[in-house]
Amino acid sequence: MTALIFLVPGLPLFGAIINALVGRKLPRNLIATIAVGSITLAFIVAILELSILLSLPPEARVDPENTHQVLYSWIAVGDFNINVAFLYDPLSAIMLLVVTGVGALIHLYSVAYMSDEDNADYARFFTYMNLFAFSMLLLVLADNYLLLYVGWELVGLCSYLLIGFWFTRDAARSAAIKAFVVNRVGDFGFALGIILMFWTFGTLNFAEVFTRASAFNANQGLAFASTLAAGAPVITIITLLLFLGATGKSAQIPLYVWLPDAMEGPTPVSALIHAATMVTAGVYMVARSHVLFSLAPFTLQVIAIIGTVTALFAATIALVQTDLKRLLAYSTISQLGYMFLALGVGAFTAGIFHLMTHAFFKALLFLGAGSVMHAMNNVIDMRRLGGLRGVMKITYVTFLAGALALAGFPLFSGFFSKDAILASAFVSGNYVLWILGLVTSALTAFYIFRGMFLTFHGERRWENQTTQSRVGIQDSETKSMEHHNFHPHESPPLMSLPLLVLALLAVIGGYVGLPTLLGANFFDAFLAPVFGETATESVPALAWTLIALPTLAGLVGIALAYWFYIRHPSIPVYLAEHYRGTYNLWSNKYYIDNIYDALLARPARWVAETGWQIFDRRIIDAAANGIANNFGALGRGLRRAQTGYARTYALAMLVGIVIVIAALVMR
Repeated sequence: MTALIFLVPGLPLFGAIINALVGRKLPRNLIATIAVGSITLAFIVAILELSILLSLPPEARVDPENTHQVLYSWIAVGDFNINVAFLYDPLSAIMLLVVTGVGALIHLYSVAYMSDEDNADYARFFTYMNLFAFSMLLLVLADNYLLLYVGWELVGLCSYLLIGFWFTRDAARSAAIKAFVVNRVGDFGFALGIILMFWTFGTLNFAEVFTRASAFNANQGLAFASTLAAGAPVITIITLLLFLGATGKSAQIPLYVWLPDAMEGPTPVSALIHAATMVTAGVYMVARSHVLFSLAPFTLQVIAIIGTVTALFAATIALVQTDLKRLLAYSTISQLGYMFLALGVGAFTAGIFHLMTHAFFKALLFLGAGSVMHAMNNVIDMRRLGGLRGVMKITYVTFLAGALALAGFPLFSGFFSKDAILASAFVSGNYVLWILGLVTSALTAFYIFRGMFLTFHGERRWENQTTQSRVGIQDSETKSMEHHNFHPHESPPLMSLPLLVLALLAVIGGYVGLPTLLGANFFDAFLAPVFGETATESVPALAWTLIALPTLAGLVGIALAYWFYIRHPSIPVYLAEHYRGTYNLWSNKYYIDNIYDALLARPARWVAETGWQIFDRRIIDAAANGIANNFGALGRGLRRAQTGYARTYALAMLVGIVIVIAALVMR
């Protein structure tokens, strides 16, 4: 079954290599053809492999005989063997379709979006994009933690390169460095977890780790395990360290701060990071390691709490954002929190289901924001937009589809996946987390429709940018609006086509995971051999209630956004003026960036500068310069003997010969 699976990551890698080596010398159309064609072919191979997988009975879809492809032996030391090998089962099949399918649409969109770049930068951009896709596919297909870690780090490297693509801009450089440094914190914990895992189980292969972990007896563990504090089993520590890595990649508290700043990269990069790659890596890793995490109930509880708090926390910040892309960035953090809530309550299938539907509608929303930027000279401040639905009809309709899906509007994709998460939280007895998730659902609907109403509805604020705007904020906080001659227009077909395809997926993508009350849940059945789960069962009255309440919360959020920003735009201004403390708290992102800067960034800079001044300049440089100066002085002294006169050299030779003869005679 897996004969061709190596082509899925191999094709984007091939595209990246070609464009990296000779891309700047190729015609622009050929650069785009190589980049888009390689990941599109990877998507086609993924579909072919899925068709073969579906032809097998459920139990055969996780049989090692059918799911493994070994390319070559990587490390073989004694009993320790690590292969470059791929694992293709229902979980990785879904991830491959998401990464290659959504990734191909984003690549196609980028062909037109990045058309203003010169040839060298155009080739560099698509090199990074293909390499990003390869890295994520390598992570997804890895059959051991070491190979997964390679993909994990490559994803981080590619995000650094793409966020800082316009590296001549200070903001882009700073955002790229911030993303890289923050992820290193999480990656350090992830690496420690892998090391402890190998120390404990003696292997890093998924199947062997899970088998040995299931049979692991903490009282008979390694000597290191016996030194741990009481109540801290080694598996719990391993899973907590792995989750620390996930909080970095998937932007959860406390390591979420890099993701909003990642908006400094090109918009297609934002879509790729937020929808198909990077941020989904942590969710996938926890789901892939579900056997380990199921053996650590404490870790699962931590994951559920952090996910829920992150979802609510980021949603409140999104309420007051004025930059449409940053609103979507905080929305991503919030939705990732939903996914971790699902994982934390043991609903791994629901978490992956929401990962898939989120990829559809969040990629759509980001590309829609990019379409607005393309039409409005890169202006993305919602206070400077408005009234665009009449001139950007395709963008408006598709963005509306994405907004409805994100808000959990009935029968859109987000409705089904979010319902599955909240129902699982309630049925598992996590009532407080369920209530917080319900509140977050209402806030989500409010902020995304706030963004849509400010961008596409109301007055055309871009027609007169010399005046200040009063849209939900105080005049004193409104930026002065310089005059622009805007001529908004619909995006070209290469940008509109991905929007239409993603809008269709945002509408129908959830029907593969219908609640049991509404029909067969094919998604749960497909992943059942991996997770051993079935759809959440409850009495019909309770099930309908669990569907109705999140739906009602979403509808209330949409209605409030309409009331505030269409019918009575003065209400947000009034609230901002009379609840200034709360408004400032949210608009300043709870001052977390300021706290991190004061407690971490500034002390680190002080230590670095002090070390540079004292150790580098006064000790290392002084020692190196002192040695150099001494040898320089010696050279200058010896240089005086080089007079250039033959008689001087003859005299020196005579003196030397006499000294040598005298020494021999005396000896």
